[in-house]
Amino acid sequence: MLRVSDNQRFLVHKNGTPFFYLGDTAWALFQRLDREEAVRYLADRAAKGFTVIQAVALSEFDGLRVPNRYGDLPLYDGDPLRPNDAYFRHVDYVIDRAASLDLVIGLLPTWGDKVGPVKWGVGPEVFTTENAARYGEFLGERYREKPIIWILGGDRNPDSEQRKAIWRALAAGLRRGDAGRHLVTYHPMGVYSSSSFFPGEAWLDFSMFQSCHLVWDRDNYNFIAQDYDLAPPTPCMDSEPNYEDMPVGMRPENGYFGAYDVRKAAYWALFAGAHGHTYGANGVFQFWNGTERDVFNPRLPWHKALALPGAFQMGHVRRLLESRPILARIPDQSLLVSNPGIGTHHTRATRADDGSYAFIYSAAGHRFAVDLGILAGRTIVGYWYNPRTGTANALGSIPAGGVREFTPPTHGADNDWVLVLDDEACAFIAPGVIPL
Repeated sequence: MLRVSDNQRFLVHKNGTPFFYLGDTAWALFQRLDREEAVRYLADRAAKGFTVIQAVALSEFDGLRVPNRYGDLPLYDGDPLRPNDAYFRHVDYVIDRAASLDLVIGLLPTWGDKVGPVKWGVGPEVFTTENAARYGEFLGERYREKPIIWILGGDRNPDSEQRKAIWRALAAGLRRGDAGRHLVTYHPMGVYSSSSFFPGEAWLDFSMFQSCHLVWDRDNYNFIAQDYDLAPPTPCMDSEPNYEDMPVGMRPENGYFGAYDVRKAAYWALFAGAHGHTYGANGVFQFWNGTERDVFNPRLPWHKALALPGAFQMGHVRRLLESRPILARIPDQSLLVSNPGIGTHHTRATRADDGSYAFIYSAAGHRFAVDLGILAGRTIVGYWYNPRTGTANALGSIPAGGVREFTPPTHGADNDWVLVLDDEACAFIAPGVIPL
């Protein structure tokens, strides 16, 4: 099981060892894949270094009326008090197979009800405070011993006190059912954070922000920084940035997000203070098979979209962060003496709280100046880390103190680099080489 770290910034295992949340959005996993396909998908994501699979019990794709691959609906007559055991036995199977691969399921009890400013398909609003609490208790009891993180919300902002009460009741039911063994968070619509709706509420263990799919170069680092600065502190993350191979603004004529865009979202958010990050691919999240009705104009069916380059490159950022003491990491733009820039040109810095290491991400390979006096040690060891390949080139030893300019090996679009600076006395391994 997982818990929040003692410094309230990260997630850790019960014994205190770090847990890096690297999520993949698999919203329609339980509805659209059979067991053989689910095993194929899970094995692929585990091999690429993902640690969390975000999936929905009551699917956004008309999940109360469109059955899973075995012909089972999740609820009888759409009633949360009458769950269909056959449907949830399939959910059980997928969760157990994920656990066998050391994957945690970020389980959404439901997608947002089919109401509000954005309508995902059709369907009734089925939850009240009473049946939400009992449905939550059912799920909590069923999955009490499983590796789960509860994710409420389902791309919905609670737009009334009544709807807030329903989500609180669901959270309370989950807590009763699982005896408080699992973390609970909330997935809002873009571009909002769960902290906007439930600030400081005890049931919300960490906050989620959605930077979404509307524009190029969304400044998710600013939103993460806002959550990071809240008191009392809680871990925060971007749980739905732009998806790889998703049309910008959901319109193909605007172009499609690529691997470069998902890399920028990951490094910007993590270096701004996020404890983890979520990746998504357009063909994968909806498990489009190439023939059935799709949303957002995917160009690849799910089994081909698994191999999009951005998914591989998410493993590189995990390796980089885990190659240094991860629980000591703090955001620190004061390392940058030069202008950090905006949009594709933005540069973001993070370091250990004791100054033993620093990472500086240049999204387009621009030259930047660093205040080395903030770092510890008499001599610093430097590397250029390539987010596209996960390889590091050593720069040798650098005298500590003063201001120094650094020029990445290449520059321009799709030429992002991370400068790694270490206190030589710490004798850290080369960045990014630890196996996942």
